[in-house]
Amino acid sequence: MKARVTITLKSGVLDPQGKAIEGALSDLGFSGVVSARQGKIIDLELQSSDEEAARAEVHKMCEDLLANTVVERYDIAIVS
Repeated sequence: MKARVTITLKSGVLDPQGKAIEGALSDLGFSGVVSARQGKIIDLELQSSDEEAARAEVHKMCEDLLANTVVERYDIAIVS
């Protein structure tokens, strides 16, 4: 079973990398970009065959290590 964790900054948290991306795109002539936010994707391969158990395990991984839940949010997608 595979899991994909998408981690992004919470709304209202300043995103300097996103601002740098906005500026670079503008400099390259992409003037239609109103805003950009950056994040990260973590792909995990799990031994579990139980989707509910896998989701719970990945949730714990996010809470304990993968995401800084003070400023980041995460979404978990399980692919069996």
